[in-house]
Amino acid sequence: MPSIIQQLDEQALVWIAEHVRCGLLDPFMKLYTQLGNTGMLFIALGVLMLCFKPTRKAGVSALCAMLIGLIVVNFTIKPLVSRPRPWLVIESFVNLVPEHDPNSFPSGHTNAAFAFALAVCMAAPKRWMKIAAVCAAAVMGLSRLYVGVHFPSDVLAGAVIGSLCGLLGAWAAEKAWERIHGAHE
Repeated sequence: MPSIIQQLDEQALVWIAEHVRCGLLDPFMKLYTQLGNTGMLFIALGVLMLCFKPTRKAGVSALCAMLIGLIVVNFTIKPLVSRPRPWLVIESFVNLVPEHDPNSFPSGHTNAAFAFALAVCMAAPKRWMKIAAVCAAAVMGLSRLYVGVHFPSDVLAGAVIGSLCGLLGAWAAEKAWERIHGAHE
């Protein structure tokens, strides 16, 4: 990471830890961020969408998008960049949840959340579903900062890459859907 970005990231993360963390939010943010482990929350929502005909296409799109995001981020970018986690570089910094992957950039949780959200935005039948998906993704990204396991640029990159994966996943799912079900459904 360029030193100016690293410096700004560290300052922002320390500010969050000192001024935003509080006893009331800690349990919620710890739980919510851990629901994102291995994409669990968003995979479960995608599978649930498969169970109902009106949301089936959105479920396929979301699962496809998250698979693309997994390959792009966890198997490609993270190992190549190999950026250390915040507590490994900021003296006396305390993270609130355990994180076993030593690589921080980009945020895989945020990537999965935004891949899910953008795919849902492209394919879900109801506006409230789209809004809920984007809100859930934004809170996931914020939770990663709150618990101190990512730098702000990790989360921003995860959101951008996840959004692109969401669009690609929705496009790929739409093409597959047309082949399977015909263009007129």
